[in-house]
Amino acid sequence: MGYLTTHILDTTKGIAAANVEIHLFKHNTDGQRTLIHNTVSNSDGRCDTPLLADDNFTTGVYELEFAIDEYFAKQGIELKEPNFLNNVVIRFGISDEATHYHIPLLVSPYSYSTYRGS
Repeated sequence: MGYLTTHILDTTKGIAAANVEIHLFKHNTDGQRTLIHNTVSNSDGRCDTPLLADDNFTTGVYELEFAIDEYFAKQGIELKEPNFLNNVVIRFGISDEATHYHIPLLVSPYSYSTYRGS
């Protein structure tokens, strides 16, 4: 059975981004999204358990939402209001229920990138 994980890296400091609030949503066929999981990244920028696993890991369209503005505010980085990045949202699809999906987020106050990891 497949599962979903993430990893957040603060490219400003070259460290893992700890204590980032993460929300996982699933898109319904009617176009609405449903919140299915909340968590916070650990000291390694990862989650202690998979975001999605077992019978809950099904095909579909999902969104990971990372509270990046709150993270950088806690780091003491002074940014002009409103922040350039607030919540970073990554929409992605799961097409294979037997595969591990890993979604890393590399982030600074002014940019981010992601990819499908392993």
